Amino acid sequence: MSQAILNEVTADQIKSNHASFKVGDEVSVSIRISEGGKERIQVFTGIVISRKGSGIAETFTVRRVTSGFGVERVFPLQSPNIIKIEVTKESVVLRSSKMYYLRNRIGKAANQVREKRFSIAK
Repeated sequence: MSQAILNEVTADQIKSNHASFKVGDEVSVSIRISEGGKERIQVFTGIVISRKGSGIAETFTVRRVTSGFGVERVFPLQSPNIIKIEVTKESVVLRSSKMYYLRNRIGKAANQVREKRFSIAK
């Protein structure tokens, strides 16, 4: 199957209203979770360490450190269960497109990413 045909079939399923974010940004991902007959919204906040794929198959990995343990979660970008993606901190990433080196860091250093600073013009 050619890529052009696949893109044409999945074009109507692609969401265009998600926030633009990049690797290194801190994001809050609101997810719809159904347990039994009930639904609730859970927020997962952390640093984006990778983005993979394209089109309907694009995914991103978010990492956070909770109680001394690193927790990573992979989200499909076009999932209907993702309600919103909110960027809480923008960063300046100089090292690489994948931030897997954060896995080796412990404590406060595991969440330290150089933050982008904005200058206010008068």
